[in-house]
Amino acid sequence: MKTFKLRTPNGERTIGAKNSCFIVAEVSANHQQKFDNAVKIIKSAAAAGADAIKLQTYTPDTITIDSRKEWFIVGREDSPETWKSKSLYELYQKAYTPWEWHEDLKKIAEDLGMVLFSTPFDETAVDFLQERNVPCYKIAAYEATDLILLKKVAQTGKPIIMSIGFATLDEIELSVKTLREKGAKDIALLHCTTSYSDTPKPEHTNLRTMHDLQTRFDVVTGLSDNIGGIEVPILAHAMGASIIEKHVVVEHDEKILDDRFSLDHNELKSMVEKIRWQERIMGNALYGTQTPQEEYYKKFRRSLFVVKDMKKGEQFTKKNIRSIRPAVGLETKYYEDVIGKTAKNDIERGTPLSWDLMNK
Repeated sequence: MKTFKLRTPNGERTIGAKNSCFIVAEVSANHQQKFDNAVKIIKSAAAAGADAIKLQTYTPDTITIDSRKEWFIVGREDSPETWKSKSLYELYQKAYTPWEWHEDLKKIAEDLGMVLFSTPFDETAVDFLQERNVPCYKIAAYEATDLILLKKVAQTGKPIIMSIGFATLDEIELSVKTLREKGAKDIALLHCTTSYSDTPKPEHTNLRTMHDLQTRFDVVTGLSDNIGGIEVPILAHAMGASIIEKHVVVEHDEKILDDRFSLDHNELKSMVEKIRWQERIMGNALYGTQTPQEEYYKKFRRSLFVVKDMKKGEQFTKKNIRSIRPAVGLETKYYEDVIGKTAKNDIERGTPLSWDLMNK
């Protein structure tokens, strides 16, 4: 199965296959443009057991233009009040992470043993992040078809984690082809639920997409989960997700832009604990006894016993030896070899059969 290496504060880490799930805490706009809030989120995610912190690197002017023409207006009737009737520019003015924060936040995360990386939204963001030596890049679901951006990121040669969102299969094929042609060797594709709701709808999750992506594209796969709750990512991990990404807050607050589909500290901690528990349960491919208890109970398997009193010189037959519990006699694989041999001495019923009881 596919894997790739990622540089971390604690040394090189392998992502993919049967390695520990890489759990990414997405800060997004949840800092509310307060540096101290961003620090609190990072510290909370570290305490909850997340492996990485992800930022978003853009400004309103690098991601869109300031216009209120109808196609720049965000929100449907069921959109949250924090989004409704805003232009894209207005929304991103409230959401973007100041670029001058990146270095300080990266140091804080790394001092806590976590990886910090980011999602660039244009070429200038890639240049900026390259100067800060991020270990990998994330491509957002909405940018998964932006070939201009994909070419720029691929040319860095660093691992790329891309959410596919609502991209069609043809679009994903072109995007992956573009990344590989431009130098990307380590690619992870994340199935991405993009309903941005507070509760999951089973019919919208389709987690088997992860398996299909792995088969089609020979990549590491996982889940970027933009819905509330921890049930779906936990199941995704059980199904083989190597990467789980979730938006996080310290505490829920409806004023926070992405609050409704984010996890608070306790929810993130619970998700991490359940995923790590699953990893311990999954373990490795091992055979034979693994615990003292198993070694004890192993003796209650079957073996060959004398089940009728026998006289010296009497033949062993199907009537006087049987395979029964416990396993203190000869293994049953010797049954055919024993039949027809003769007893060396008188043998009592209930005696475990052994080679020294019979004539050669």
